[in-house]
Amino acid sequence: MSTDPANPVVCFRLWCAAVAAVVLMLFALPAEAATTAGPGNDVSWPQCGKALPKGQTFAIVGVNNGLANNTNPCLKTQLTWAGTSRGGTGQPLVALYVNTGNPGKAGSWWPTSNTYGGTPVANPYGECTDGAYDEACSYMYGYAKAYDDANIRGITGPASYMWWLDVETGNSWSTDAGANRADLEGMAAFFAGIGAKTGLYSTGAQWAQIVGEVPSSSNLYRLPSWLAGARTLSGAKRNCSDAPLTGGGEVTLTQYVSGGFDYDHSCI
Repeated sequence: MSTDPANPVVCFRLWCAAVAAVVLMLFALPAEAATTAGPGNDVSWPQCGKALPKGQTFAIVGVNNGLANNTNPCLKTQLTWAGTSRGGTGQPLVALYVNTGNPGKAGSWWPTSNTYGGTPVANPYGECTDGAYDEACSYMYGYAKAYDDANIRGITGPASYMWWLDVETGNSWSTDAGANRADLEGMAAFFAGIGAKTGLYSTGAQWAQIVGEVPSSSNLYRLPSWLAGARTLSGAKRNCSDAPLTGGGEVTLTQYVSGGFDYDHSCI
């Protein structure tokens, strides 16, 4: 067949064939090609005064100073750094994570009613009275800590962020997994109440020890999971296939440590 440019019909057909070949090649690319934008990073109080990563595609900043009742002293600076994220993954450019815990009366404050911030709270576990260390008061404690994170830590526009609940054995917890679950449910309920998204950040082992199995009736059941514990990028990618922390959730993010920095791989 002639390829003479003077023949427009032939040239048009050749052009169409070339376009079709390119389209077929694009559809044949593996799904992983969508996640080759590079990793993100998470930082918090341990990185205060230190050099922060560069070129991150997304960033997650810790709001607290290691405990649920205090503030990361470098929060403002780290949020400014997070705003330089490049994008290119399924994650928001900037997200937040908060420390969690359920210390009971051993903590600096423990609730004695279903009211916080001057507002009565609908508590699915009933009335929190006399500072009892039960599910009702645990729910109120979690709600109160989330309220503080959104209102007194220096976060502007808290409803616009994704809030990850950091659940780890390094913080104080009840020996009653049901009370710990209620505590996290209180946090999730507050964030949902202001229109913010929430996720769960832990390892499978720590989650099993602290919270255990979550029933489908819980507001935690369908929340996304961010899994820690990998040592390499390849390990973090494999962890995308691990079981989520709750039966109705999905692993959307995994973490690995390299060169002294926390890196995060987007599974979506």
